[in-house]
Amino acid sequence: MPYLSKIALNPRRRATVALLANPHRLHAAVLAGLAVQPVTERVLWRQDTSTPHRADILVLTESRPSWQHLVEQAGWPDADGAEPLIADYTPLLQRLARGREFAFRLTANPVQTVQRPAKPSEQQTQRMKTAADTQGKRRGFRVAHRTAAHQITWLLTRAERHGFTIPAASTGPAIDLDTSCALGPSAEPAPAVSLIARDTLRFSKSKDGPRITLSTATFQGRLRVTDPEALRAALLGGIGPSKGYGQGLLTLAPLPTEECRG
Repeated sequence: MPYLSKIALNPRRRATVALLANPHRLHAAVLAGLAVQPVTERVLWRQDTSTPHRADILVLTESRPSWQHLVEQAGWPDADGAEPLIADYTPLLQRLARGREFAFRLTANPVQTVQRPAKPSEQQTQRMKTAADTQGKRRGFRVAHRTAAHQITWLLTRAERHGFTIPAASTGPAIDLDTSCALGPSAEPAPAVSLIARDTLRFSKSKDGPRITLSTATFQGRLRVTDPEALRAALLGGIGPSKGYGQGLLTLAPLPTEECRG
């Protein structure tokens, strides 16, 4: 039985600052909330809000977790409103039906695969050199999509395989955060999705380990279910790479019109 949890962390505590600064460290803290170790189940998570006063972490697990260690280390122990929320995810999965629409949010790591990066990192340069020296077959390199237009296109081209489409927006077009310009020709209706946040994460797994850089994008909008089974798989398995670093968790919510109908 899957569970969706929401954990409130206190950004003014030193332990919280250390966790939020390093997705690898936060991932380890999330996995520590599961009783069966080592963890073999799929765990998805994302940082949903980040303000000077509060940081919410959403976590999707297959088994029921306990977040007491996170509350004690980085939250508000014994304070009103600080208890983590843990909800059975099954009712939401059962509501998926072809043609039904939901509001959605997704934080992901949009990438493409290329044979030779335009600006290779030190590790990528070494990989290319090793392949050339050994005359071995070289795997492609994952390179981040860096513009808002390319990031939205990345999501739109993957939607169908994950069991949904993004219908046309009823209001104005989506906005490119880089240029503040509308995406696409004005004569065509824009998709009902916006980029509400973009970031570049830089961290290391260990003190002397190589530097990891991730370009992230947070999408928010409206989707229409085309294949309930494929969408369930996307909800439980995530979308895109870097899931261990807080990427790929897709969450749904009823549209305001459905809430009004009860």
